[in-house]
Amino acid sequence: EELQKANQELTEFRVKVRQLEKEREEMREILSRRQNDFENYRKRIERDKTETKRGLVGDLASRMLPVVDNLNRAVDSVNELPGDKSSDFQHFLDGIVLVSRQLNEVLAEMGVEPILAVGEPFDPHLHEAVATEKNEALAPNTVTAEFLRGYRLGEKVIRHAMVQVSAGGSVNSGSEKNAESEEVLPDFEIERF
Repeated sequence: EELQKANQELTEFRVKVRQLEKEREEMREILSRRQNDFENYRKRIERDKTETKRGLVGDLASRMLPVVDNLNRAVDSVNELPGDKSSDFQHFLDGIVLVSRQLNEVLAEMGVEPILAVGEPFDPHLHEAVATEKNEALAPNTVTAEFLRGYRLGEKVIRHAMVQVSAGGSVNSGSEKNAESEEVLPDFEIERF
């Protein structure tokens, strides 16, 4: 009878051990799922944080670009003035150049880079063609002039470069359209951000 009782207890213990092993395995699965869920959550939060930061930087940069443009125009226009400039004026100009340089450095530190244009093949994802010119020295669809510098943040274009593009045939401006200009610049759907 004691042997039978011991066997019964042993059987009960085995059942309890199996039950505990099953519960332990279920707990491991739950823990593993929760760890995976937490890791996915952490990655999603990090990705959202990065995208939010990039969006804020892009917005700030797009607001600062007209200031950069105007500073560059001011410096360029002064450099084109004939004659000698007074020392006071030269000091003022040097200050403007320094401010412009610092602003460009800040943009670069933020990850904002100018888009290469002149001499590059026309890319509708980076450039906006506003004029064409006959230029036999260059291959068709080559950017020949930049009217407004474009910028990007990583792969995202903040502002497309406004450019002039070489054409193989006749001269066309941005407002004129004919069959030749449509051949040189095929219709592209440019995605704006």
